[in-house]
Amino acid sequence: MKVSCLPRFYEELEVIIDFIADDNINRAIEFLDTLTEKILDIPNRPHSYRKRKNTKYLESRELIYKAYCVPFFIDKESDTIVILGIYNQNLWKED
Repeated sequence: MKVSCLPRFYEELEVIIDFIADDNINRAIEFLDTLTEKILDIPNRPHSYRKRKNTKYLESRELIYKAYCVPFFIDKESDTIVILGIYNQNLWKED
């Protein structure tokens, strides 16, 4: 199973990393490295993550890291984990 990230994820992640880096660049690097490891580990146990409610994706789950939520869905047809975005303390709306 592979991992694919939508452009929206990268856009939202850039804002978060820039925000953290304004305070401490090393913390931003550590955040990015650890988040990347956690995302790349999703295919090892995709069904162990919390199911998302009120979503258009049947196999939709979310990874929680620190105070951030990374919504994703399992695309069984293409054997892919699709990372939709990343958010913190706000309502995130699917496109």
